[in-house]
Amino acid sequence: MSPRLMSINQQRQKKKPLFDCTVCHKKFTQAGNLQIHLRAHTGKNLFECDVCFKIFTLPGNLETHLRIHTKEKPFECHVCFKNFSQAGNLQAHLRIHKGERPFNCNVCDKSFTQAGNLKTHLRTHTGEKDFECTLCFKRFTQVGNLQTHLRTHSGEKIYDCTLCNQTFTQSAHLQSHIRTHTGEKPFECTECHRKFSQAISLKIHLRTHTGEKPYECTECHRKFSLASSLKMHLRTHTGEKPYECTECHRKFSQRSSLKMHLRTHTD
Repeated sequence: MSPRLMSINQQRQKKKPLFDCTVCHKKFTQAGNLQIHLRAHTGKNLFECDVCFKIFTLPGNLETHLRIHTKEKPFECHVCFKNFSQAGNLQAHLRIHKGERPFNCNVCDKSFTQAGNLKTHLRTHTGEKDFECTLCFKRFTQVGNLQTHLRTHSGEKIYDCTLCNQTFTQSAHLQSHIRTHTGEKPFECTECHRKFSQAISLKIHLRTHTGEKPYECTECHRKFSLASSLKMHLRTHTGEKPYECTECHRKFSQRSSLKMHLRTHTD
């Protein structure tokens, strides 16, 4: 364990929580937060959404949640006029324009616009996964990721496209989908100025400039810039051929090879 990581753990041990929930043993540094948390166990003084019946321990949290259903975004950025449903999200967004990243990781020196993002990032160093799915017991570093994962069990899709009525389990997927209608490409490469509709597409594209190849084959140590390229390459070692011709049942390791083969049947 690195000295920096040890210092984080030591600091956390010094700041031990004082208030322990007697039901689930979750710990809190403030008595008031424990009292609010206890409502989830007692069922008293809870606030229920009359649309999806989700329960909240604070009225402010319910008010914020209702904007998911109403699509209300009352907080507007005065620079780019983007709207937000929460004031905190607007404040964090404004730091993008100002170039502010006040929350610094003392392990790898990465910086963040929000304290919550730093807290989540620290778990990549400590390996903590505090949020567990009660159905399949998969664990997550963020409560939001757990909530998104739970929708894979329930099939719930709460984000609706108003243009084509397609539904999504995640807000980010909806935002990305809407750009297929608007043609918006807000992510620009600083090297060649090519624009992309998704941040991940820009991230992958930047590797063509930097030469970065983060995906390494454990068999021959060949490196790749795309996870999909590594996955395809691994089949040369395993002999896996997942794509089968429905006509003659010949199998192929790549979808493109199957597609080309099918032409021999269809002319």
